[in-house]
Amino acid sequence: MGYKNSSHFSHDQADKVGLIITNLGTPKAPKTTELRTYLRQFLSDPRVVEFPRLLWWLILNLIILRIRPSRSAKAYQSVWTEQGSPLAIYTEKQAKALEQALKKEWGDTLVVDWAMRYGEPSVEQCIQKMMERGVRKLLVMPLYPQYSGSTVGSTFDALASDFTTRRWIPELRFITHYHDFPPYIDALANSIKEYWNEHGRPQKIIFSYHGVPLRYLHNGDPYHCQCHKTSRLLADALEITKDEYLTTFQSRFGREPWLQPYTDHTLESLPGKGIKSIQVVCPGFSADCLETIEEIGMENRDIFMEAGGEQFAYIPALNDSKHHINALQALAQKHLQGWEPHQQDDIPARAEAAMHHPHNQKT
Repeated sequence: MGYKNSSHFSHDQADKVGLIITNLGTPKAPKTTELRTYLRQFLSDPRVVEFPRLLWWLILNLIILRIRPSRSAKAYQSVWTEQGSPLAIYTEKQAKALEQALKKEWGDTLVVDWAMRYGEPSVEQCIQKMMERGVRKLLVMPLYPQYSGSTVGSTFDALASDFTTRRWIPELRFITHYHDFPPYIDALANSIKEYWNEHGRPQKIIFSYHGVPLRYLHNGDPYHCQCHKTSRLLADALEITKDEYLTTFQSRFGREPWLQPYTDHTLESLPGKGIKSIQVVCPGFSADCLETIEEIGMENRDIFMEAGGEQFAYIPALNDSKHHINALQALAQKHLQGWEPHQQDDIPARAEAAMHHPHNQKT
């Protein structure tokens, strides 16, 4: 078996520290063919769909991939920009802003890049770029504040799978969650307060998180608990009472029970209870994407307004805002401790030893 190497490896290359931020992924274009490729990779992941493999393969290939890609393509067309997918645009901006923020302390010894779990740039492509640049210590930061096996766990799977193919494996640190990290809570609270200062406050604010099947909770996944803790800490930071906010779950798929209450059902019921003015924020999404812009900002807005609602607003994700970059910088610094830049005195000796290996000497 051959292992992956750096194409221009040299023993006198300076060692660097790498930071990769990751997110879920996006198709290359809002077209049916591209969505079919993307959805096949996404829905084939056993972390995403925990179902008997053979049966699921039949369902996926004979039913879902024949129907869903065209529907999803239409949804993506409604959020696509001239620059491309919002999720890819924001994730790239986050990586660049984070690198700039960390340069003050790290200079050129830290390399920051971004990857997508599904689609491109892939985790494998990103790691290869890191290794080519001399990264020997690697911090991976999945941008999912709350841990779920279907997101963070799957990201680690991709990382581990890639490492099995490499000759030189870097030291690894992996962030599994930051749902209660104070700078993250502060960033969310400041973002909401700024929105309130400009647009006023609603009767009720909805904290909507991506859903997962209910059985994941029963099987030990901490996602549900971490979402509720984020909501509680955020409510405390906003100084609002339990009657002023709700925690709900969106984006369910299939027929089995998912985490409840469901966002769409909740929004449909609120006007009948006298709640005619709401705002929705999605604390589990680090960047705006299909699920926030189209599902919440369009589809769920229509549900609420058609049920008798009068004022609906979606408060944007943190994206590449200063609040968010400051929080991510603090999170990175916390996990980079001990890897600070240092004199690399061993590099000349390492290169000389490689040069004078008996195999390299002329006879």
